[in-house]
Formats: sequence, structure tokens, C-alpha cells
Amino acid sequence: MKRSLCIAIILLFFAGYAQAADTPVFAELKGHTGYVSAAAFSPDGEKIVTASSDRTVRIWNAESGKELHKLVGHTNGVMSAAFSPDGKKIVSASWDRTARIWDAESGKELRQLAEHTGVVLSAAFSSDGKKIVTGSNDLTARIWDAESGKELQVLRGHATVLWTVAFSPDGKKIVTGGVDCTARIWDVESGNELHTLRVDIGTVRSAIRFPGVTDFQRLRGNINSVRSAVFSPDGGKIIITSFGDIPRIWSAESGDELQQLTGHTDDVYSAVFSPDGKKIVTGSNDRTARIWDAESGKELRTLEGHTNWVLSAAFSPDGKKIITAGWDGTARIWTLE
Repeated sequence: MKRSLCIAIILLFFAGYAQAADTPVFAELKGHTGYVSAAAFSPDGEKIVTASSDRTVRIWNAESGKELHKLVGHTNGVMSAAFSPDGKKIVSASWDRTARIWDAESGKELRQLAEHTGVVLSAAFSSDGKKIVTGSNDLTARIWDAESGKELQVLRGHATVLWTVAFSPDGKKIVTGGVDCTARIWDVESGNELHTLRVDIGTVRSAIRFPGVTDFQRLRGNINSVRSAVFSPDGGKIIITSFGDIPRIWSAESGDELQQLTGHTDDVYSAVFSPDGKKIVTGSNDRTARIWDAESGKELRTLEGHTNWVLSAAFSPDGKKIITAGWDGTARIWTLE
């Protein structure tokens, strides 16, 4: 009897060890005093930038999790932050109605982009780093010269708040997403609207990158209050999240639904493909991020640790790490290997 009990305890120990070994090692980035709205790796994967409702942007060492710089200047919450393609600058967007450009090495503020008449919710660099696009609740997106800060174009067409903006990889187009249930494609040079993706109900929370896609087709299926719409690296698929717990993968060519990712137990806030397009990471109000096989839709791993909503999740450039940002005031680095 005693021998059987000992064997059972040993087996339970090793089972627990195996489960722990399969859990990704993560570093917790603590320092923000508000929720963390966004997090992203630098192009070389060595740094991380975070944005927070505490009015700051912070830069971290991606290996150690050490805070390197606190960027202070915004007078209201910061909704997004991103590195330039060369990693030398950062652009941030804030409720204080400005976007700001920072030196990523020193943390010094370089200039403000202050022509919006409403809060600025999103900002991004072009692939060559020469331009910046911003989106605002003043119903416009604006294109700027990243060096001089001069406003180059004002994109008008959305009927209400613009949640998200991004350049295409070649820098010739911009995609914007808004609460008016549309994503719109614009020509950077002329500022003309090229295409519109209309969603029956809901909000386009994020729409990022569309390599190889020349047109958008209406997506057929049950889409309600879209929170994110992101293309795969090859442009062949779209991952959409909405006010529901099932992200859906669609064909970018036919508009047909291809796959559902079933596993989250609350609204899914964000979803993005890995750099090689083989995996997807999602962030949810169920306090988890989850990794999926992009081809089969099988859940590969659940990342647990946040104590509140996971607002953002993104892969590192080499696909070996994930950074998540949460309502609990932390960002977390997860090692997948």
C-alpha cells in the first residue's frame, strides 16, 4: 500500500513537471500605472515598446524585461506606439489629440503632430520610415512627413471614429478601420479612396497590411462588431475578431469563411499571424492569449498569467516570442521555444 502511494506521488510529480515544462517562460514588464493598450517588438527584436493609459510610453529590453526609458510628454492616455522600420524612432498616439515622434535610443521627444481636432487613436510608420499615418475620432486619417512633421494629406470618408491605421508593405496604400463598420483603402500619393470593405454590424478595431490584395469582397457569414481584421503575410487570408469568442479566418480572394478558432470563453480583442504565416496569436477578455495553427485551426497553447483582459498580442520578428499587453497594467514576454 505504501509502495503504491509512493509511486502515485512520483507519477504526479513528473506529470506536473512535464506540464510546467510545456508552459512558456515569460517575463512580466511592470512599471505602468494604468492599463497597457499596446505593445510591439522593435524590428531587430531586441526591444519592446508599450503604450498606456498612464500617459507614458516605455521602452524595454526584450531579453531581460528591464525598463530602458520612460517617454513622458503626452497629457492624456496613450493608445498606440510603434517603432520605425529602422528601429531608431517611435511614434505614439494619444487621447491628448497629438501623435508624437520620439528618439528610441535616448527617449527624447523629437516633434508633435498636432493638427487633429479629436483624440488620436492609432499611428504607424510607412515601410521606408519616411511617412506616418494617424487616425482620429475627428473622422480623419492624416499622412505626415516623418522628418519634418509636415501634414501631407487628409483622408476623409469615414462617418465616425477611426480606430486603426496602417501602411501597406510597399508604402503605396493605407488601410483605415472605423466604428462606421468599414475598412477603407487609400492611395498614399493622391489621398483618394480606392476600396471599401463594409461590415453589416459592428466596429473595425484593427485592419493591418494587405500584400497582394487588389480588392476587398464582402465577407459572407455571421460577423458582429468587428474588432480586428488582419491579413496573413502572403495576403491570402484574413483573420477577423469580433464581439464574440470565435475568431474566424477568411479567404481574401473569395470572401468565404475558411476556419473558426474555437477555445476562448469571452470576446477576442486582437489576432495576428506569425511572420511566417503558420501560426496565429489571439488576445481575449477571458484573460488569455492563445496560439493556433493557422492551417488547421487547432489550438496549440494557452498563455495564462494576465489577471484582466488581454488587449494586444504580437509575435517577435523571428516568431520565437510573443508580447502581450493587458488591462492589468502589465505587458508580458512569452518564450515559445
